[in-house]
Amino acid sequence: MPKLDLSQAPVRAGSSYPEPYASQMAGRSAQLLGDLAGLTQFGVNIVTLQPGAVASLRHWHLREDEFAIVLDGVLTLVEDDGETEMQPGACAAWKAGVANGHRFMNRTDAVARFLVVGTKVEEDICTYVDVDMKVHISDAGNRFTYHDGSDWAGPRDLPSGGN
Repeated sequence: MPKLDLSQAPVRAGSSYPEPYASQMAGRSAQLLGDLAGLTQFGVNIVTLQPGAVASLRHWHLREDEFAIVLDGVLTLVEDDGETEMQPGACAAWKAGVANGHRFMNRTDAVARFLVVGTKVEEDICTYVDVDMKVHISDAGNRFTYHDGSDWAGPRDLPSGGN
């Protein structure tokens, strides 16, 4: 199946975050192109952000590389070092294990889309830098914890010195 029919790609709206963070992802959806193609070594998604929507909480991955290219609209990339406006054709990449919290936001009045490609690893830890939460990703499912590794039971303040 070399040529993909994008209309057949599974679509996932929102996120797998627990509340109150899941509802903050309203206006976000992703076409799961890698799943459509049956890819096992990396994920490929087209993420659509409605006006005012965000793609994720600011995060970084311990074991997963990520690459993104803006397809349509204008997005704001928010990273540890600040914000960058991204127009169609602009790319960004994040190496696994580099603690640079990042996310895309759509601050415009138009729909925006970007393509994101990420490594599929058996186990990963994704750290959210603005909230006290991590997700441990494995074949067994996602397990949310606080930064200290204890089981997540809802929002709490970051320890002093946190972002």
